[in-house]
Amino acid sequence: MKKIQIYDTTLRDGTQSEDISLNNEDKIKIALKLDELGVDFIEGGWPGSNPVDRAFFSEIQNYHLNNARIAAFGSTHHPNFLPENDPNLRCLLDSGAPVCTIFGKSWDIHATEALRVPEERNLEIIHDSVAYLRSQGAAVFFDAEHFFDGYKANAEYALTALGKAFEGGAEVLVLCDTNGGTLPSEVTSIIGSVRASLPDANIGIHTHNDCEMAVANAIAAVQAGAMHVQGTMNGVGERCGNANLCSIIPVLELKCGGAYTTIPRERLPLITGTSAYVADVANLQPFSRQPFVGRSAFAHKGGIHASAVNRLAMLYEHIDPKEVGNRQRVLLTELAGRANIVNMARRFGFHLDKDEPVVKGLLNELKTRSSMGYDYAAAEASVELLLLKKLARRGVREFFHLVQFRVLELKDAHGGEPISEASVKVQVEGITEHTAATGRGPVNALDNALRKALIGFYPRLNEMRLLDFKVRVMTATNPDGGGTASVVRVLIESGDHNSRWVTVGVSYNIIEASWQALVDSITYKLYKDEYEKRKKDEE
Repeated sequence: MKKIQIYDTTLRDGTQSEDISLNNEDKIKIALKLDELGVDFIEGGWPGSNPVDRAFFSEIQNYHLNNARIAAFGSTHHPNFLPENDPNLRCLLDSGAPVCTIFGKSWDIHATEALRVPEERNLEIIHDSVAYLRSQGAAVFFDAEHFFDGYKANAEYALTALGKAFEGGAEVLVLCDTNGGTLPSEVTSIIGSVRASLPDANIGIHTHNDCEMAVANAIAAVQAGAMHVQGTMNGVGERCGNANLCSIIPVLELKCGGAYTTIPRERLPLITGTSAYVADVANLQPFSRQPFVGRSAFAHKGGIHASAVNRLAMLYEHIDPKEVGNRQRVLLTELAGRANIVNMARRFGFHLDKDEPVVKGLLNELKTRSSMGYDYAAAEASVELLLLKKLARRGVREFFHLVQFRVLELKDAHGGEPISEASVKVQVEGITEHTAATGRGPVNALDNALRKALIGFYPRLNEMRLLDFKVRVMTATNPDGGGTASVVRVLIESGDHNSRWVTVGVSYNIIEASWQALVDSITYKLYKDEYEKRKKDEE
């Protein structure tokens, strides 16, 4: 089994994505999570380029990493300086990182046009930069920028540039598909030429996703002999992104017949959680259809699929989701069959037959509600409550009963923000609570008033927070033309310190639709807490 080094560059190359900006605290959090996952190297940034990256290298020294080594990124020395007085190389050494990764020009036109030096001078710069960093005790990885394009334009020069870095003492020669335009067959052929030219060198790969080939090219490189793979979590990065380590790691671990090892195998189930954590810290919406780690990666919507996975999951799943820390999801939608309901019930501990009346009745209700606009594929918490209430088991009860609510909006002629106020009257175990609250908009006011009424009975609602709120006009359910009288669907995502869940409401009245989703969200939290407590008591 061949060990493949995993080099994560989320904190440097990943932050070049136009929708990502990380402060020092964010970068520390992500670095610690990557170390927990078990990657070999974490590229913290370019200390010579900005204060945030310099702060990271200073701060990370206060933490003990169990698996990863920190790498600092920079360029070869400036043509007008010698290595020993080059500010960029000095910043790399001063960062305290045990690994220095420097990029240099391997495409002849980049030497003459971008760097504006003769080709021979560029080769000297590569050799001398690597040799100097090595003489100062640093491990050096050389990123051959634009290597594949350079090789196709002038193979001799590209190989010579690699050779100069190797002579200078580079531990890994990283071949970069910087423009992301290379195909897997080209990667395989070119790496074969590199290995023939430099048989003793360790080869790495760094690919971009401009042709949707970054992961395929990285896998092809490993199969051609590369022992070091660079990429980012969730494939974030400049333009179309970098090679996605959330796909590369599982492919190498699970799809190559045991030929390769990357992170410790027992840590592979952490990769789904790590993917979600990095997206959350970076303030990105997770990509649900992302292979292996996405919420939809093992989701089954059609009734035929659900029926098949009920019998044998491998009929429609290429791996066991648990191997990567994900889970199978059988969705209940207008396309659902009775097998979808049987599968979901089984997940909650109910063993039903698809011919039972309750299954047929619930399927009809689901399809009717779906035709009205309820999206139960997205709002699994609402459908779980619907199922459990229908089965009348598992302690699902009415935690509170609405007597009435009222929402008032006030805006005067002098302008300014409207004032939103809501009052709620509910009954809890025969006790009536009548409360009022203001908020930033009518839904927030209603949420505040409802929580205020319930918090004395259910203190753990303090743990719950609203994470996302989406409203969509349902054109298909507006036969009268819609407009401002359109039926709308509200999706609310909520969470606590343990989990996240989504609930749904539908009405021509946006306040009513929001109320439905809010009630389901709070009910789900209360149900979940009671169920977990009962499980612990039984244990």
